[in-house]
Amino acid sequence: MNNVLLLKLHRWTSLVFALPLLAIIVTGLILSVEPMLQGRGLPAGTLDAARLTGLIERYDPQGQARGLAINATGQQMRLLGVNAPPIDLATGEAAAASDATGDLLLWARRTHERLLGYEWLVIASTIAMTVLMTIGVLMGLPRLRNSLAGWHKGAAWFTLPLLLLSPLTALCMAFGLTFSSGPPPARMTIKLTDAVQQIAQSHDVSHLTMIANRGGRMMARIYEDGELRAYTFTPDGVTALPRNWPRLLHEGNWSTWLSGTLNVITSVVLIVLLITGVWLWTRRKLRRRPPSARSAGPVVAAPLS
Repeated sequence: MNNVLLLKLHRWTSLVFALPLLAIIVTGLILSVEPMLQGRGLPAGTLDAARLTGLIERYDPQGQARGLAINATGQQMRLLGVNAPPIDLATGEAAAASDATGDLLLWARRTHERLLGYEWLVIASTIAMTVLMTIGVLMGLPRLRNSLAGWHKGAAWFTLPLLLLSPLTALCMAFGLTFSSGPPPARMTIKLTDAVQQIAQSHDVSHLTMIANRGGRMMARIYEDGELRAYTFTPDGVTALPRNWPRLLHEGNWSTWLSGTLNVITSVVLIVLLITGVWLWTRRKLRRRPPSARSAGPVVAAPLS
């Protein structure tokens, strides 16, 4: 295919999706640090099964909560599906102040997954990002020069595997591809307090991030050896779910610090590529002289009288 045509397609796809892509990449950068923050877990002695079940029964005496979410950075817990305040895990009382870090991460996740409330816009923008990278590959190896355009092309090529992995894993998540084999474990309905007691028998709840109903299945997510593992509750007890590799790779939850750092690098490079790409186009447009100026002949100064 003609490189001129590919360049135009690359340029106009970037311009059309520039704003949604910028929002998705920036929120992705914020979420990249979440595994590094959450993976550390709560301070030793902050939480155990008895304390956790006691807090659930205190703030949800009717047992109506659909789950819980724990933010290790702010040491707070939220009960899902009930009108209960955020709980300060250090004191056991209602949190006196909001958790700024947790609120930022929550906003970033909602925006990243449903931009302006539209999931289709995120999927369309992710497909556009994949198209942009594919066009870049089809245009062939760049000539590296010490210029803005040269650095733009060089950064894209030297980090291409990381860049491609981000939208491809996102699309796998959007279309439900997990690449896991075998039938899922049997489903079982279980009370939230019973789920806490069961997971605590074999796991350290200070590294627990969530227990909630997902797709009709009660699930728990807990950090173990730097990886965020998913478990479900069956008649046989707590059972590990098959690894969802696209999710692990995309969220950077397979090795906290290493995977989180790689995601930060990927997000920064994507932001730089998007901004420099738009700036290169803008600079080129500003440098062009209008057609009337190019077609007009030389200007002759009138003689002074």
